[in-house]
Amino acid sequence: MPIYEYECQQCGIVVEKWQKRCEDAAEPCPDCSGRLKKVISGSAFVLKGTGWYVTDYARKGTSSPSSS
Repeated sequence: MPIYEYECQQCGIVVEKWQKRCEDAAEPCPDCSGRLKKVISGSAFVLKGTGWYVTDYARKGTSSPSSS
C-alpha cells in the first residue's frame, strides 16, 4: 500500500497515511479536526549509476581499439 500525504486546510499540518489508492481521506485532522487535502509530493524513486542518462549511451570518444 502506498503512503499518501495530506495537509490540513485549517492549521497546515501535513499527515502521512498508509491507504489503498481508492480510499478517501475521510478522517479529520488529528490536531484541529479540520479538513484534509491530498498533497502531491516528490517521488523517492531515483536512478543512480551509469546507463541512465543520454550522455552514458553513446560516448564518441571511448571506442574499442581498432586493429591496424
